[in-house]
Amino acid sequence: MVSASVKDVAALAGVSVGTVSNVLNRPQKVSAEVTLRVQSAIDKLGFVRNDAARQLRAGMSHSIGLVVLDAANPFFSDLARGAEDRASAENFTVLVGNSNEDEGRESAYLDLFEQQRVRGVLLSPVGNVIPRLEQLRRRGIPTVLVDRQTENTSFSSVAVDDLAGGEMAAAHLLSLGRRRIAFIGGPASIRQVADRLAGARKAIDAVAGATLEVIATESLTVLSGRAAGESIRSRPEAERPDAIFAANDLLAVGALQGLMLMGGVKVPQEIALIGYDDIEFAAAAVVPLSSIRQPSALIGSTALELLLREAASEDGFAPTQVVFPPELIVRASTQG
Repeated sequence: MVSASVKDVAALAGVSVGTVSNVLNRPQKVSAEVTLRVQSAIDKLGFVRNDAARQLRAGMSHSIGLVVLDAANPFFSDLARGAEDRASAENFTVLVGNSNEDEGRESAYLDLFEQQRVRGVLLSPVGNVIPRLEQLRRRGIPTVLVDRQTENTSFSSVAVDDLAGGEMAAAHLLSLGRRRIAFIGGPASIRQVADRLAGARKAIDAVAGATLEVIATESLTVLSGRAAGESIRSRPEAERPDAIFAANDLLAVGALQGLMLMGGVKVPQEIALIGYDDIEFAAAAVVPLSSIRQPSALIGSTALELLLREAASEDGFAPTQVVFPPELIVRASTQG
């Protein structure tokens, strides 16, 4: 079936193609009577405007690209919702891509968004993407990094202070008298993981007798956390840590499952456990999880605001780095 064209609509309504274009794009220029005729023809023919072609002609899109590390993580769902709400208020739409912590997929999404000539890109990067983002900027596509701080201040970014968050998590465990602390997280190439580990290490190094064991994971998922938890549970009691800091809440939920399987390890009596992000699942876990809270929706909306400002700037935009403070949320997994 051949789709109706603007010419078909114009012929049926008895107006020019330019008038149909005005109805679609500049309705204030057309009388109510003519608008009604054109709209009636559109409805009768089932005409659907070709926004992609229109944007190519105009050289400007009303779409924003967003690439997240893991779409299955509720933290990124909340971040995307914050960006979408802010975009909607400005008549923009957000196209979401999931890199799944894979640099190849991340690159493919950036290529796609470049081809689509999106108005800008929000990105939670896997690795070092600065050269690629510089290429996008030369093509007139600004980028804002989300959930990621960067020393390269030529790009705007919105994040939480993960160094402070990691230090806060470890300091909380130390305040409970725990001294054998394990960090579960990975891959280390993800900046957020590295920063949270560095913050934890800083707090632990400052306390005599405290030790840090790093249990690397291939991904930041529940399954990876469960495998780490089962591994710890299988050790002799004397060789287990007495506290765990998981790099995100999905890992923490999985670790909790692995530890408590078949009535194995009591949390927090034997092992205290804290996660990161404070997703909804954290409070709903069988043992409610302590966590380091990030304002996920606020990160998304703030990043979108910075992106639109840069996209609208004609005389240069000064990149802005916004860093929100983390917040410690204490629940049953570290109480008792």
